Amino acid sequence: MADPKREETFKVVDRRLFTEDGELRKDAVDLERREEESKSRQESASQRSEKPAAAETAEKPSVSPAADATPQASGTPGESETASPAFQMLVDFLTRNAAAMLGGIADPQTGQAFVDIEGAHEVIDMMDALREKTRGNLPQAEEDLLVEVIGSLKLTFMEVSKAATEAMAKKAAKK
Repeated sequence: MADPKREETFKVVDRRLFTEDGELRKDAVDLERREEESKSRQESASQRSEKPAAAETAEKPSVSPAADATPQASGTPGESETASPAFQMLVDFLTRNAAAMLGGIADPQTGQAFVDIEGAHEVIDMMDALREKTRGNLPQAEEDLLVEVIGSLKLTFMEVSKAATEAMAKKAAKK
């Protein structure tokens, strides 16, 4: 018999960006913003902790040039542990464009979410092509980032396209 004091509970969080009617959920945008801020804080903390270690290795005297070479300097793919800032910016740029086309950003003039299903599909396809063309040439962190973002965008795309189809069907039924 399980001890009731030892039972752990979990919390279910609805992370969908849109309601059943296809409206953008207000709490989803706040949740996403908080998660991004948390990630950026964690990344900056990890970067701060890496700098002293790099300074220590730079001060150590080397025995020979060959002994001082690091795997990252060899140029072999997949050996760096962290994603490069330029690659992160590229993935972020494409992700934000896809999210905007999926209604994640409201039009400043109307205040309504703008949905461009075909445009979002094209951006997601571009990210898939980027993943295919760089397969085996990315560090694990960059590969993981790309896989996670593409998966998330595809899931959101499916939800938005389903909501849009249902909304169009309701509209057609009213006429």
